[in-house]
Amino acid sequence: MCGILAVLGCSDDSQAKRVRVLELSRRLKHRGPDWSGLYQHGDCFLAHQRLAIIDPASGDQPLYNEDKSIVVTVNGEIYNHEELRKRLPNHKFRTGSDCDVIAHLYEEYGENFVDMLDGMFSFVLLDTRDNSFIVARDAIGITSLYIGWSLDGSVWIASELKGLNDDCEHFESFPPGHLYSSKEGALKRWYNPIWFSEAVPSGPYDPLALRSAFETAVIKRLMTDVPFGVLLSGGLDSSLVASITARHLAGTKAAKQWGAQLHSFCVGLEGSPDLKAAKEVADYLGTVHHEFHFTVQDGIDAIEDVIYHIETYDVTTIRASTPMFLMSRKIKSLGVKMVISGEGSDEIFGGYLYFHKAPNKEEFHRETCRKIKALHQYDCLRANKSTSAWGLEARVPFLDKDFINVAMAIDPEFKLIKKDQGRIEKWVLRKAFDDEEHPYLPKHILYRQKEQFSDGVGYSWIDGLKSHAALHVTDKMMLNAARIFPHNTPTTKEAYYYRMIFERFFPQNSARNTVPGGPSVACSTATAVAWDAEWSKNLDPSGRAIFEVHQQAYDKQAAPVTSSIVPPEIIDNVPQMKVSTPGVAILS
Repeated sequence: MCGILAVLGCSDDSQAKRVRVLELSRRLKHRGPDWSGLYQHGDCFLAHQRLAIIDPASGDQPLYNEDKSIVVTVNGEIYNHEELRKRLPNHKFRTGSDCDVIAHLYEEYGENFVDMLDGMFSFVLLDTRDNSFIVARDAIGITSLYIGWSLDGSVWIASELKGLNDDCEHFESFPPGHLYSSKEGALKRWYNPIWFSEAVPSGPYDPLALRSAFETAVIKRLMTDVPFGVLLSGGLDSSLVASITARHLAGTKAAKQWGAQLHSFCVGLEGSPDLKAAKEVADYLGTVHHEFHFTVQDGIDAIEDVIYHIETYDVTTIRASTPMFLMSRKIKSLGVKMVISGEGSDEIFGGYLYFHKAPNKEEFHRETCRKIKALHQYDCLRANKSTSAWGLEARVPFLDKDFINVAMAIDPEFKLIKKDQGRIEKWVLRKAFDDEEHPYLPKHILYRQKEQFSDGVGYSWIDGLKSHAALHVTDKMMLNAARIFPHNTPTTKEAYYYRMIFERFFPQNSARNTVPGGPSVACSTATAVAWDAEWSKNLDPSGRAIFEVHQQAYDKQAAPVTSSIVPPEIIDNVPQMKVSTPGVAILS
């Protein structure tokens, strides 16, 4: 991931302003340690910190059209850039960068080209012919982006809060799937899929179509000119990503450059059962497996750095980001610059524990829609910023636009958890890759029960965090929490502790407003809390809040498992309530 910073229409075009823009851009250098670029046109400044993944030799930014009248600074990857180049036969490209197509597409199609881009991206494009500009963010918000406004009337754009929070009177998260046009002075949504309306689909479940769509999503993300690997926890999602990557790596350009044997990465507390599962999958797939260990104290010591980099005080996100943050540093030390990860599957397929309590297929589907729409505030933010903190890029095939369209068009009746029919959570995904002749994974891995991350690192991780917070936050402090923090008031000492650290780095009111709030149980949205009256008595964002929800849901279904789709012994013996995220495995 790169870092972008733009100041557009400021009242000062002096050398002092240029120096300030450079200073702020350097705050993002961790995102792009390979090169720095700055372009100035009158009162507009476009800065870029580059992480070179495609065309490292000549793809430095900003990028231009032929006569340099269109200037663009981009963070992201455009997976269909070669196809797009073919649609621009009259244009000459300066570099081999995948992002080089953006300026030319704008020249050809105006502001309406954004939906043509297949990838993850945030960009600022300046048209020097009339001094207008546009800003856009990818469909789901895989890349991070913020927009701010200064007292002098200028518009500020940055990949992270720290690039603009000290200079803007007001700032906010730039919404995913949106475009800002200076000509209109407003945001508009360019991403308008059918599922966005939350209308309940009635499409058939075609396992082969679903499998094909996901394989395509993974394969296109093998586009790289630098060493890469996969995050592997031994859970379903990361294991499928690793399996498909291992199958298709041999014929790629990346394999010719770096070898056809896939590297996989996992981190965990010493002795974690999930580390064992990841090793089992790695051995099955034949990957070069790298296993990293950390202690609870290592994680606690990193908390301040984690909050500075991920820019949130959300409890579950901080719990989950810390192991990923530590792992990313280890991965980068090996010379790897890109990893493929499994975020997004649980949102699309209803894989979280609380989905067992969905009252009907309609609510199940609407909750998946709500979860996908909020990903940029949680898992995408974690994956993007935890890795970018060390100049590492994370790619997420489950959030491929085409794949989401296929998965979200399935009648949610097929996604419901029904033990009497052999369906555990994410059954439609598991069944799609249940290939007897050419198995992608061992059966017990393919049908391994959901493991929810923020607990995961085992309860010793969460309990360690809570104990540490209790040393810094007194009962008296908690009594005044609502007066000290009237917005998103922390209700636990752990939340209060994180909030104190966040406010020290980002004291502005706009900053605290970028973090979501509201009641949640086990990663649910506030709406889903109403599914069970008991949940409101135990609003814990971690999975332990509904520890027995699987067994409770299954016990209510009296019929025995007779379906041949999933062997009963696999469902009965799946591990209970450990927690993981792609590549992260921790002792329960």
